[in-house]
Amino acid sequence: MTEKIKKGDFIEIQYTGKVEGHVFDTTDEATAKSLGIYNPDFPYGHIVICVGQGHLLRGLDKEVEDKELNKEYTIKLQPEQAFGKKQANLIQLIPRMKFKSQGIDPKPGMTVTIDNRIATIRSVSGGRILVDFNHPLAGREVEYSFKATKKITNTEEQIHAIFAMELNLKKEGYDLKIEENTAKIKFKKGAEIPKEVREELSKKITELTSVKKAVFE
Repeated sequence: MTEKIKKGDFIEIQYTGKVEGHVFDTTDEATAKSLGIYNPDFPYGHIVICVGQGHLLRGLDKEVEDKELNKEYTIKLQPEQAFGKKQANLIQLIPRMKFKSQGIDPKPGMTVTIDNRIATIRSVSGGRILVDFNHPLAGREVEYSFKATKKITNTEEQIHAIFAMELNLKKEGYDLKIEENTAKIKFKKGAEIPKEVREELSKKITELTSVKKAVFE
């Protein structure tokens, strides 16, 4: 009987997301570069995630459960399972002065950050700018093709995956040792994180892996 993927499993996965046939998300580095959507901070290839922990788009995360390893699947996600429905209250008029204070010359189609929120400029008219705080793909049906290639059972690899997915922190940013069911983590210079974040990470590590305790040195 083929073993299926369960919530809480660490798996190695590859995927590609499309909207109306156009790729907007992929773990394939060559594809991302050729389409101009390459992100140097993204761990391309077979990325490792923990199922059910929000490391993937909500609908995709759910669809991975009960699937078989090394079998390719294609699914369609409605807006509610993808980037949400478009909300009218997230389309707002912003005074031009707000942009001027940030040194931005607003033009339709630009992606900007306003009050720590990402928005798309829809139109420019006089002293007011119409901006849309909805996700660019809100209200759209998306399609994902994915394949989980293997389960990750090594504890160190699992912890590395937690740091990568939760903090976008690579192995080079910290030292990890596991001794007597305790994970000992020491951040390198420039990679320190706040106490409350360390506490949340410690909780996740003990809940999702076999270690009983996680300490930060």
